[in-house]
Amino acid sequence: MAARMARLDWPRDVVDERAAVVPVPLAASRRRLRGYNQSECLARALAPLWGVPVRLDVLERARDTETQTRLSPEDRVRNVLGAFRTRSAARGSLRGAHVVLVDDVVTTAATLNACAAALRETGVRIISYVTFGRAPAIGDRP
Repeated sequence: MAARMARLDWPRDVVDERAAVVPVPLAASRRRLRGYNQSECLARALAPLWGVPVRLDVLERARDTETQTRLSPEDRVRNVLGAFRTRSAARGSLRGAHVVLVDDVVTTAATLNACAAALRETGVRIISYVTFGRAPAIGDRP
């Protein structure tokens, strides 16, 4: 999956500027159930293909959230509002940087946007998103 993601045609400035890949953090309870964080697995595989570091020390879940799978777009935004924060040890380490957030699937981008908000608060200058897939959202046309 990461090999396919790595072949995406990014603009030259993104390729030149990206400083790190950061996976969307998984709630501790879900990680225990699943045994892994799928976004972290993708980020770990993607980073060497792009020649940039994977940063696992940047974002964390501030609180557990309800699964997004059955929520409306508006409820998804509310569900993840304030759910992510940057770790205190990482604050400032990516100030002015271009970071690529990695997730497995995007539907409404509520989770990615909530993560991006946390990164922006600590001075990340540009945030790009990369996902393996896109799920249809409620209200999408076939």
